[in-house]
Amino acid sequence: MPRASRLLELMQILRRRRAPVSGQDLSKALGISIRTLYRDIALLQEQGAEIQGEPGLGYVLRPGFTLPPMMFSVEEIEALVLGARWVAARGDSRLRAAAEDVVAKIRAVLPTAMRDQVDDVMLTVPVMDAPATVDLSVIREAIRTECKVTLTYRDEAGAGTRRTVWPLLIGFFDRVMVLAAWCELRADFRAFRIDRIASVEPSDARYPGRRNTLVEEWRRRQKKSTTARN
Repeated sequence: MPRASRLLELMQILRRRRAPVSGQDLSKALGISIRTLYRDIALLQEQGAEIQGEPGLGYVLRPGFTLPPMMFSVEEIEALVLGARWVAARGDSRLRAAAEDVVAKIRAVLPTAMRDQVDDVMLTVPVMDAPATVDLSVIREAIRTECKVTLTYRDEAGAGTRRTVWPLLIGFFDRVMVLAAWCELRADFRAFRIDRIASVEPSDARYPGRRNTLVEEWRRRQKKSTTARN
């Protein structure tokens, strides 16, 4: 568990308990050593959390403490909002909703003086010429679970083929999106333009090997191909 997440979880455990909680119980709940727990408690106390107690007696959080709001510079806000707008302009409906939620959550914890920066970001992104014609969440889920999918794919001339592929990556370029995958029909890596995929059929069948290993091999070939062209 990342340290920031662990500190938040520690605060939540203490908030739920009115009576002191022993260090052993806290360290067990968080899956950390007792020494790490003591360091985490000391760090939270330095940040203003009124955690009372000591080893052997247990710890309790006095009510009223909340974590300080996130603070961003103007440039950091612009970077976050620009990134979210980029995703919203290029992603499917689920990614678009997620991007909007991210901005809303950031906006909610900013001081009032900084909230206007979210709405007034002066940077924008172009809309893609070739939007997705299928639900990309199906492909993203297949990538996460390392499962095969069957595509109905149309080439530049409009001729259609059915391909069972092992999806690896979705590349977002300026004008198009591309799916990098291992194609069983060609027995090789192939790139499929997302806007030319007519349908996607998910499968529970996992492809052999690990995705990370396949991605490394795909990137190695891409680098070799680029070097050869140069």
